[in-house]
Amino acid sequence: MSLAVLAFGLALGSGPKIETVSAPAAFVSGGQVLTRVTTKGPAPVVSLNGTDVSARFQPTAKVGVYEGLVSGLALGPNALTATSGRGQASLTVTAHPLTGPMFSGPHQSPFICQTQDFKLPDGTTLGPAQDSDCSAPTVVQYVYRSTSGGDFRPLTDPTHLPADVAATTTRLGTRVAFVVRVETGTLNRGIYQFAVLHDPSQEAAPSPRTPSRGWDRRLIAVHGTGCARGWYVQGAALGANVLDVERLGEGYGLFSNTLNHPTNSCNPVLAGETATMVKQRVIETLGVPTFTLSMGTSGGAYTSLQLADAYPGLFDGVVISATFPDALAIASQASDGHLLTHYFRQTAPGSFSPAQQQAVGGYGSPGALLANANQAGRTDPVQGRADAPNYVSAPWNPAVPQALRYDPDTRTKGARPTVYDAAANIYGRDPETGFARRPFDNVGVQYGLKALHAGTISPAQFLDLNAQIGGYDQDANYVANRSQGDPEAISAAYRSGLSLSGHGGLAHLPILDTGGLYTDLEPAGEYHLRHHHFSVRERLIRANGRADNMVMWSGGLGLDARTRPESLTAGQKELLAAIPRESFRGLEAWLSAIAADDRPGSALARTLRNKPVQDGCWVAEGDRARFVAEPQIHQGDTVCNRVYPAFSFPRHVAGGPLAADVLKCALRPARGKDYPGFSPEDLARLKVIFPAGVCGFDRPGLGQVPVQPWAVW
Repeated sequence: MSLAVLAFGLALGSGPKIETVSAPAAFVSGGQVLTRVTTKGPAPVVSLNGTDVSARFQPTAKVGVYEGLVSGLALGPNALTATSGRGQASLTVTAHPLTGPMFSGPHQSPFICQTQDFKLPDGTTLGPAQDSDCSAPTVVQYVYRSTSGGDFRPLTDPTHLPADVAATTTRLGTRVAFVVRVETGTLNRGIYQFAVLHDPSQEAAPSPRTPSRGWDRRLIAVHGTGCARGWYVQGAALGANVLDVERLGEGYGLFSNTLNHPTNSCNPVLAGETATMVKQRVIETLGVPTFTLSMGTSGGAYTSLQLADAYPGLFDGVVISATFPDALAIASQASDGHLLTHYFRQTAPGSFSPAQQQAVGGYGSPGALLANANQAGRTDPVQGRADAPNYVSAPWNPAVPQALRYDPDTRTKGARPTVYDAAANIYGRDPETGFARRPFDNVGVQYGLKALHAGTISPAQFLDLNAQIGGYDQDANYVANRSQGDPEAISAAYRSGLSLSGHGGLAHLPILDTGGLYTDLEPAGEYHLRHHHFSVRERLIRANGRADNMVMWSGGLGLDARTRPESLTAGQKELLAAIPRESFRGLEAWLSAIAADDRPGSALARTLRNKPVQDGCWVAEGDRARFVAEPQIHQGDTVCNRVYPAFSFPRHVAGGPLAADVLKCALRPARGKDYPGFSPEDLARLKVIFPAGVCGFDRPGLGQVPVQPWAVW
């Protein structure tokens, strides 16, 4: 891993400033980049690798600011120079192939192309891939909204609009025909798509100099959900809809890529690289946006957070729901729970009552321990493993042929379907096995510690549990010894942002986090739980000493209720509508105010002084939804917590931080004063169980460092 010097631009002395605006100068994809020169002197003379390209630059509406789409970049470093009067500025621009990679490391192999399955707006597909990088031709199609409503309809003749084309008024007041330009193509081996209002019967093709009339210069990056099965495929669908009638009608442009859908690719570094490439394409087609917001639910929430943090400048704010810090947090929590359910079911059945098992797990419902533990299937490379009820090991996308899949007996060099192997470029590979290094570590973890202190379990139960809990080997088989996380994998997880840091872009960006789902008390259990939202906030506090740029809105209904709309009350229906509607409007107002603020101050200062929203929760009352404004706290007697109580998780019960960001704890000796009621024999046994000591969670984790933005792997 190396660090790239991230600079959108560089000025020398007091002369002109030259900067790339469609992508960071170190990470330009393809042979062109939109470039800006700012000067107080005469019109600049600009050269690329010694060739004059000044004719490509035109003045903008801002005095002394010139923009031009510079093409003809060679792969690798390129020299851009701007001269104005006696001043000069230079910039190195590094161009990368449109197929990637730029900073995510070598291409994943195997990799299954799916362009032939990707549906275009008119119902056709992109067709077969043209090469081993899954490339396909770029296709522009148009759709329109009919005056009779309903879904978008294909516009078969872009030169003439049908009589039933509806009109729409954007948020900034522009009235246009409700016709949408949809561009689909391939970038970074993924399939991208972006959409924006554009009337081809009245307007020339959009460009940075002549943007679409209906575009309000606002972009939305949308991300899909999930993680399991997110490896070795291009993806046959985006996972998030860029043809959002409401947002497009308001003048937004929306973009995504199949590799920004974690169910296709559960690797946030690759997702960040891909989003950078797609946003560059969008800007070079439409122009420079006033702001770009990122939004997503569940896997789309952690994708938004991780990309905003690790790649500052990519997004200007995030609005998220059903939040997790990252996919690694789900996997790590599941790995703890999977060991616990194995102990309770197989190692020592009947030794803990259901209530005691729930206390050790920390969750709010009896079934939640198993539901969360079963998410460990995404760390298990062995197909068909018989284990706990509903456990699914080695989740695969069916597009990946069986002959390519890992089998510990017959295909030892096959592709391994785990969240670790999906990001093997980041974690690194074990030189002996070739498998991805694993960060999971439970050395020194005292499972059930808080349940012991509460008197819910006995010293004997606590000691027996920790003596026999064990760990995993590289194939996720249970072993007697505790798991030791690979130090290189742990360090890489922190530096890359695979473990969300909060110290990068999230230190100052507006974040509006909403509940969306509330499943903590579902008897059958679920894993979208409220404590994950607080884990994100705690990470911000631990990284920056504050988290007032993050607003939390709690509230929502469980999955069971949402799948039975006929049973919902009027208030519950309004609750489900109000949370996404009002949260989007809240972030929109926040970003608009920041964009209009030209007062001096830091990025954080602008974020905080323009914040129009506050913490609170949404509750259903009768036929309406009501917002209760109050600080959101993990536990305590508040209005919101009485309606939506939050609970714990196994590593938290073991004394770990709510932030859930310590992958490998620092050890300290076990102290007798910490175990009231222990006999001398109990203490002696404790030291045998933990010969190197127990977790000292009052200290940072081993290898725990802040994210290193724009790192190259």
